[in-house]
Amino acid sequence: MLVSASLVAGCTAVGPEYRAPALPAHVGETPTGLKEGRSPAYSPAPLPAHWWQLYADPQLDELVEEALKVNTDLRVAAANLERMRAVVNEARARAGVETSLDGGASVGETSNLGIGSPAGMHATLDAGIGISYELNVVGRIRRTIEAAQADADAQSAAYDLARITVAANVVGAYSDACAAGARIAVATRSVDLQRQSLALTERGMRAGLYTPLDATRSRALLAQLEAAVPPLESSRKAALYSLAVLLGRAPGDYPAQLDECAVIPAVRQSLPIGDGAALIRRRPDIREAERALAAATARVGIATADLYPSVSLGGSLGTTSRSVEGLVDSSAFRFSVGPLISWSFPNRNVARARIAQSDATARAALARFDGSVLSALREAETALGTYARDLEENAKLKVGLDESRKAAALQSRMTRGGLTSSLELLDAERSLASAEAALAVSNATIAADRVRLFLALGGGWETPSAGPDGGS
Repeated sequence: MLVSASLVAGCTAVGPEYRAPALPAHVGETPTGLKEGRSPAYSPAPLPAHWWQLYADPQLDELVEEALKVNTDLRVAAANLERMRAVVNEARARAGVETSLDGGASVGETSNLGIGSPAGMHATLDAGIGISYELNVVGRIRRTIEAAQADADAQSAAYDLARITVAANVVGAYSDACAAGARIAVATRSVDLQRQSLALTERGMRAGLYTPLDATRSRALLAQLEAAVPPLESSRKAALYSLAVLLGRAPGDYPAQLDECAVIPAVRQSLPIGDGAALIRRRPDIREAERALAAATARVGIATADLYPSVSLGGSLGTTSRSVEGLVDSSAFRFSVGPLISWSFPNRNVARARIAQSDATARAALARFDGSVLSALREAETALGTYARDLEENAKLKVGLDESRKAAALQSRMTRGGLTSSLELLDAERSLASAEAALAVSNATIAADRVRLFLALGGGWETPSAGPDGGS
């Protein structure tokens, strides 16, 4: 009767049934679900899986693909995922029949206390085989498997997060190296112009047109402009070293052709950003937090199961004899079969304390999930707003650069006509160089903004190779 009741009880599982949390309110109020996504810089089209291909740069595509194959952080994440999948297999295997095989020999001396036959030494031989199967009385096994699977899913999301981080870091390092090259080119142009200006000033000083103070100021400005170049060279090298490590190489083994890169990669279209609900489903850190919540919920059921008995069905068959020949004698055989019930009454308070611990852990996991969603939305809104505002600034800087070019061209014609001096022409060209430098800095900022935006949107892991074994 007890076994029958246990089998019926095994149809359900104690503890709360997990339900995925609801999305935050107001996510779908705008076409994209993101308030900052209404800028013309963005498109509601879904974010592509290989978002870096929007740059239309084959060299960048090759670098990202190489990093996704050999990056050391991804190798660590892949190994962790494989370990968690093995834990799931172990939990499922424990739900099956377990067998055991035992055998032994012992030697001892018996005492008859002076009664009956004389005492003496004797040997005992024993061999047997047993099987056991734990009944899933209150869903303990089911909850254990649920928790293990949720942990594995969380680790899978962690792998996806590592993947998009590596892709973003590769694009970022590539962009930083080329942006530094572009700024070096502008800075070098400014240095050359200032050297020409200094030469004219020194000739004018010798001719009595300028004072020594004018020459001193010109030399000081030249030194300041020259001082701006080494930090840019250092920034380019640092970006290239980072890129090499992302590719699983020694720092000095970066792609040599990037030493000359001076064109910042750009996307020549409105950025596809999808909608807010898709963002929440796509972000690996949110999926990781949601799966951690599922695991914590399942562990409430595991803790609750400790209040109920553990029932196993089992049997054993063996033989015991004082001689090897006697092991095959029918009189030496033994067997047993039946349910084994384990219920620790003295530990009920301990079990209830563990339930309270698990419940608190689940509530903390829910809070972390809610926090991860809000943080993801904040990061996306911030990145969207920053990128749009920096694009506006960049557009105005381009207008300023165009005007500076017009002014420099006009000044050049006036100088050739003898209406102004060569020094005034160099001043106009320095203003043009300053406008070019400001635009180069803005272009570098936009390149970094774009990478941060794609990282905030959480794309780049939705590929057949998202898992180390080909699954996601």
